[in-house]
Amino acid sequence: MEYQSILPEDKKSILKGSALKFVVLLGIVSLFADTTYEGARSITGPYLALLGASATVVGIVSGFGELIGYGLRLVSGYISDRTGEYWTITLFGYGVNLLAVPLLGLTGHWQTAAFLMIMERIGKGIRTTPRDAMLSHATKEVGRGWGFGLHEAMDQIGAVLGPLIVSGVLYFKGGYKAGFGILLVPALLAISVIMTARALYPSPRDLETGSVKIEGKGFPRVFWFYLIAVALIAAGYADFPLIAYHFKKVSVTSDSEIPIFYAVAMGVDALAAILFGRLFDRVGISILVVVALLSSLFAPLVFLGGFDFALLGIALWGIGMGAQESIMRAAVAGMVPADKRGTAYGTFNLGYGVFWFLGSALMGVLYDTSILALIVFSVVMQLASIPLFLMIRKGSK
Repeated sequence: MEYQSILPEDKKSILKGSALKFVVLLGIVSLFADTTYEGARSITGPYLALLGASATVVGIVSGFGELIGYGLRLVSGYISDRTGEYWTITLFGYGVNLLAVPLLGLTGHWQTAAFLMIMERIGKGIRTTPRDAMLSHATKEVGRGWGFGLHEAMDQIGAVLGPLIVSGVLYFKGGYKAGFGILLVPALLAISVIMTARALYPSPRDLETGSVKIEGKGFPRVFWFYLIAVALIAAGYADFPLIAYHFKKVSVTSDSEIPIFYAVAMGVDALAAILFGRLFDRVGISILVVVALLSSLFAPLVFLGGFDFALLGIALWGIGMGAQESIMRAAVAGMVPADKRGTAYGTFNLGYGVFWFLGSALMGVLYDTSILALIVFSVVMQLASIPLFLMIRKGSK
């Protein structure tokens, strides 16, 4: 029997296929994971309100959870780069992230619920950076924007399913506790699939070829300008628990329809991730200017409009989230070498998280004092990112 040597082009095709399978497998994990925690997040605002929390508490808890979670991404990213234990850290983070959700149904005090909400964010913070670093190796072969966009789209399928499942439970009078309890099923499925991925792809770095290291110990200056631009967007982006709190307080829609609004946002998020991911691979950072212009309009529509305008605002909010969770991550992968990506993603997420916390806390306070001031703050901060994106685009030519 004769054996034919594999040509370089054949090797590239095989590697690309393997990389795409890895992206899809991690996408399935994210699908089940998002079904779990996004289903929960669609009702945590009204749930805290039901337990007696104020809008300020909702804003601070949401923002503080993000702050701690994003801060831990720097720690987990640095440790991942130093030890190479990307999978171990990822698996531990998923466990904390997902198992905190069904426990929300066992509490009757907003303080305990707030603690569990923060623990869920902590788990996500621990696992996100090493997972993204592993994912970045596969996206080198399939396209940065397309790879991260595809992963985000699958992620958001779960983000649509989760709120719809919870909405169904509420519609049939199951209550908030039953809504949290049913999310244990996708949580266990996500953990099972991530363990399978670990067995099939023990060394994801092998999926990336031709990676060139950048000389010097720090990150390039373009990375820091990029981080500032994204941080401004984060500061002006209202978290959904505050939006849901507003919907309940002014009766924009019923309790059972609030998760549906969130599902709409996540559906738009998925479509936006695919579309803008492809556009990112073709036109680069310029596409973020378009995204910032669109997403800046969500605040006046959501906080001033009735049912129809609020729904449109939520769709624009979803477009911004799709970009933040896909192409903003894709851009980082192209700015730093493979052996620094864990730390780079951690640094990126820390800056993003700090500004998300400050913005969320401030918008919670502004909501209790002046909704108009909240809207102005949100719009101005997002538009302020555009000159930086334009500068980065000009410098990359």
